Amino acid sequence: MISIIDSFPGREILTRGKKFLYFGGTSYFGIQTDREFQNIFIANIRKYGTGYGASRKSNVQLSVYREAESHLSDWVGCEDCVTLSSGYLAGQLLCNLFSSAQYRLFYTPNSHSALYQSNIKPYITYSALNIALRDHLSSNKDVIPVILLDSIDFSGYNYPQFQGLTSLPINKCILVADDSHGLGQIGPENSGAFQILSALEPSELLICCSLGKALGIDAGAIFGSRARLKEIVKTDFYAGASPPSPASMATLMQAREIYNSKKRTLDYNMELFLDQITDSKNFSYIEGFPVFGYSNPELTKFLYNNGIIVTDFNYPSEEASLKSRIVLTASHTEKDIALLTALINSFYD
Repeated sequence: MISIIDSFPGREILTRGKKFLYFGGTSYFGIQTDREFQNIFIANIRKYGTGYGASRKSNVQLSVYREAESHLSDWVGCEDCVTLSSGYLAGQLLCNLFSSAQYRLFYTPNSHSALYQSNIKPYITYSALNIALRDHLSSNKDVIPVILLDSIDFSGYNYPQFQGLTSLPINKCILVADDSHGLGQIGPENSGAFQILSALEPSELLICCSLGKALGIDAGAIFGSRARLKEIVKTDFYAGASPPSPASMATLMQAREIYNSKKRTLDYNMELFLDQITDSKNFSYIEGFPVFGYSNPELTKFLYNNGIIVTDFNYPSEEASLKSRIVLTASHTEKDIALLTALINSFYD
């Protein structure tokens, strides 16, 4: 059921004249409606304006972009970073970069559509991918394989153990990972998947992501080696790509302690949920990640009839399977979670 709203969906949403608790979306920190965060953003809008329409290659350049990129690369633990106006644009830039005959793209199971740029389909299993990669390496030594995946694919098969990747010859492959759901939530100091994936020793690692989920910033980023990022900024694609707003970049740097505080609250909310739920086996979830998937459409209806809306739609297309997920955020209160778990427990009793 589609719910039309006229303001940002925080812990509550108003639709059809009724107020609902909202356990959906990807605003994991609930940062977009946080007053302290908004005040920082507003102050930066007054300094930098609402947006910046010029190319990053212009002869007049704002220093805040490189400052933010240095801040991000230091946090993630890589050599360099570039930012763009969206995570989708970041993913497409990398696909474009590796679209020449020098490379061949291999998509892992459940890889995100932001990484697609051709009719190539993801492999159904890692076993099939493993066979295809090894066949390619044995017969196409001059064509570099590029593996593309989502760090968090909600199946639990990638993060945290990356079991599928460990079976692949990734030491002979470039690895490109979409870490949109991970940055701010997983890894050392919540820095995302870069350091985790780097430990698997691919021949080269690149991370692309949206900054708009946990971090609440309308922007995208690419992380990698200094040499590769220099190559990227020389491309026509990068020159013509829209940059993020400078106000958002300044806010990203200034909000680090707010992010840390929100992460602690979110961790606490996850503990509450799992402590209060009678049987967590009714859900598929990744330890330490606030999304709980399920396949019973009656639960969605039951929660809706009791004043709770969750994520429930076909993604990425109408023909795709239904995605039903309960999403906890840092904006939820103890009372919210107590109500949610009581309803779930009564449904399964």
